[in-house]
Amino acid sequence: MLRNKNILIMGVRNKWSIAWGITMSCLEQDANVILTYRGEREKEAIEKLIEGDYASKIRIYPCDVSSDDEIKALFDQVAKDYGILHGLVHSVAFANTEDLRGAFIDTSREGFLLAMNISAYSLVAVSRFARELMKEGGSIVTLTYNGANRVVPGYNVMGVAKAALESCVRYLAADLGPQNIRVNAISAGPVKTVSAMGIQNFGNVLEVVEQRAPLKRNVTQKEIGDTAVCLLSEYTAGTTGQIIYVDSGFSIMGM
Repeated sequence: MLRNKNILIMGVRNKWSIAWGITMSCLEQDANVILTYRGEREKEAIEKLIEGDYASKIRIYPCDVSSDDEIKALFDQVAKDYGILHGLVHSVAFANTEDLRGAFIDTSREGFLLAMNISAYSLVAVSRFARELMKEGGSIVTLTYNGANRVVPGYNVMGVAKAALESCVRYLAADLGPQNIRVNAISAGPVKTVSAMGIQNFGNVLEVVEQRAPLKRNVTQKEIGDTAVCLLSEYTAGTTGQIIYVDSGFSIMGM
């Protein structure tokens, strides 16, 4: 499905990352994968992940999505090394821990702006640069969560940021459609990532999904990764501006 396609994946932090599950699914489909890191700690973690079998199919580059200069440098390097980009996966989000505690109404101005910048605006910023390299059209995929549409205790400002992200998907899809660039989001069910563990009572969220979702279980990294592959491929050439739920059906339930 993705043989010899160049896919840039942003957001791998460790082997539990949703972005790493997407990376593995892309590699299974013979894609050329480009990963980004922020800081030496993430770089070292990714280098350990890609040792051995994956080394020849993956390159890694630095990028802090809060810096337009670093985003530009990233895409300049990708243009130099690859010439063309076929897909972009944006799996980047951040909020201060203190803004995920207590009541949403107590979110600080600084914390609100930080969460929106990293979790939502960064998609706009990287898409602007990616379009120049998607000379044959392409696909952009981001990650969201049902907390964008429903109140999830402890998700707080991140839920608001994800709601903004989903709106960005629709507006970007409208802007980039004439260039045959598709933009979609995967609304993934809860997965045990390092970031997710920062959400208060996250274990309870997993239990609720197991109890109430039609499939009576939580989703896996691979299920999310395989859905991303589908959205990156020509199998969904007519799909853009959509939020695709991979959550064991939890989002359809009223109670």
